[in-house]
Amino acid sequence: MITSVLVANRGEIARRVFRTCRELGLATVAVHSDADAEALHVRGADAAVRLPGTAPADTYLRRDLLVKAALDAGADAVHPGYGFLSENADFARAVIEAGLVWIGPPPEAIEAMAFKTRAKELMRAAGVPLLEPVPAGEADAGRLPLLVKASAGGGGRGMRVVRRLADLPDEIAAAQSEAAGAFGDGEVFVEPYLERARHVEVQVLADGEGTVWVLGTRDCSLQRRHQKVVEEAPAPGLDEERTEALHRAAEEAARAVGYRSAGTVEFLVPTGDGGPYFLEMNTRLQVEHPVTECVHRVDLVAEQVRIAEGRSLDAAGPPPAQGHAVEARLYAEDPARGWQPQTGEVLHLNVPDATEGTGGHRHPDASTPVLPWRVGEHSGLRLDTGVTAGSEIGTAYDPMLAKVIAWAPERRDAVRLLADALARARIHGPATNRELLVRSLRHPEFTSGAFDTGFYERHLASLTEELVGAREDRRTAALAAALADAAARTGAPEGPGRPPAVRIGGWRNVPSQPQVKTYRAEPAGEEPEEVEVRYRLTRQGLLADAHPAVRLLSAAPDGVCLELDGVRREFAVARYGERIHVDSAAGSYAFTALPRLPEPEPERRPGSLVAPMPGTVVRVADGLVVGDRVAAGQPLLWLEAMKMEHEVAAPVSGVLTVLDVEPGRQVEMGAVLAVVDE
Repeated sequence: MITSVLVANRGEIARRVFRTCRELGLATVAVHSDADAEALHVRGADAAVRLPGTAPADTYLRRDLLVKAALDAGADAVHPGYGFLSENADFARAVIEAGLVWIGPPPEAIEAMAFKTRAKELMRAAGVPLLEPVPAGEADAGRLPLLVKASAGGGGRGMRVVRRLADLPDEIAAAQSEAAGAFGDGEVFVEPYLERARHVEVQVLADGEGTVWVLGTRDCSLQRRHQKVVEEAPAPGLDEERTEALHRAAEEAARAVGYRSAGTVEFLVPTGDGGPYFLEMNTRLQVEHPVTECVHRVDLVAEQVRIAEGRSLDAAGPPPAQGHAVEARLYAEDPARGWQPQTGEVLHLNVPDATEGTGGHRHPDASTPVLPWRVGEHSGLRLDTGVTAGSEIGTAYDPMLAKVIAWAPERRDAVRLLADALARARIHGPATNRELLVRSLRHPEFTSGAFDTGFYERHLASLTEELVGAREDRRTAALAAALADAAARTGAPEGPGRPPAVRIGGWRNVPSQPQVKTYRAEPAGEEPEEVEVRYRLTRQGLLADAHPAVRLLSAAPDGVCLELDGVRREFAVARYGERIHVDSAAGSYAFTALPRLPEPEPERRPGSLVAPMPGTVVRVADGLVVGDRVAAGQPLLWLEAMKMEHEVAAPVSGVLTVLDVEPGRQVEMGAVLAVVDE
């Protein structure tokens, strides 16, 4: 019987596993790198073990240190979470050989599915339908488009879409390089690329007695860079025949490798005829597992623990699906700038009415699982996160801040609930993809259920463009920030019958110069903009430039109420040094207060190629040397940050006169990497 569990992971998934462990009466052990010493998952565990260093290769990817940590802390079981070593057969063996319980599938099953090329061979033998690989030497124009994929990994790493046959050799070489750096194995393969297809997966649970539960479908088609952004269960719009085919293929895949524990079988489903086609099997818990938990009222982590202890699943099968669940991944990134990851301190994160919880669990005295929320008495919102105010988002780990999940009896209600929850969330700190998520969930193609993996390829530009009226809303938010600042500086208490202008101490009996505040705003996808606020507080009330019909109703350091063209609007204002966040029904805005006499910025040589983010140089364009002629937009080097590669291109056409980089070098955001003279 398991008594104590070490989670060989960090952040959100470690906290998620710990929550179930507490419900089951299990002690918890965390591990942490030096960068994570004060992380939430560390503070929430019964014990924690330091893994010296920061880089994953020195910490969360060290099998020996993780096993030693479990033994030193007195744990008798290890849960791998997802990512890192969760699908590493050697790690599973090391845990078992140390006399610990491995809360996951058998090492042999992990090994069988570890390489996509070998997994496809197994599935072909088991009769599972799949897309046949295309030998690179046999590719011709008639087979385009093609997809180059890394055999040993996932998460979008080592994947390239090829639309021109002439590009295939270079894309294979680039994929091999990225795969070798990310997974330690450069093997890649080529297969047909389906332009209009959906990414649908099936959750399975299997015990040691041969019982396999198939827990419905999930749609994960909204992806950026082949990485999932929005997931839902069940997959919408699938007819009964296709659903049964998916279930049957997933069960056959699990049985073919003698699977045990929780796993996911992934498929491509064409929007027209054909398929489904097997993609891969993830031999671990998925990031998107909460939507299945919510719909089937099963705690997948609890079932993993029970199966690891040798207990059996109910031969009658899992609870039937009820309702619909949708999950959105909140990332610190800027979608309008090539999904550029963002770094910095999380200042505030709150999703109103959301509850951190598990997916439901079976009470010892009841055979029927229960929902994590009492429907009718709770919002139906779940929040899974590993960060809080004060958490630092660096470059070493994934930039996901949280997962927000909504459940409702019908899909349209769950989608609407999730979009509203994200819109009302207060997220202060680095820029995020929150606005993109809200717009995606409200896009007619998504709400109809008739979408596919090309959703962002078609709609990203329109989803990230500035809306009509956004500039005016931003200027109104800046006015609210200035008025809140005035209220904070005066500290005058409110009194009955006193006009707001008097309360915040700005009223004068004679005409005076306007109050002036200048802010820098950085709207998504746009160049930074300076916003100047000019206002006066008179006996008649607020007079603000560019706002002729505004009335000040109240002002306090943390909030301002304005009447705009007869409509009352509330603005919540939070200040963190010179950084100000303003949240309202019209949107959320971040500003930096600028000094009245700013320091001159150092001049940068024209044609400078600067690092768009902190990261590590992973490669430089083949043969690139000082003196080469380059074209504007030509990729010169690649940075790795937050598990993703980012292309850095020449800013202008000309001659490369400086190249101050080499693979492995760490660079800060804004560092000059090269110079191109026009």
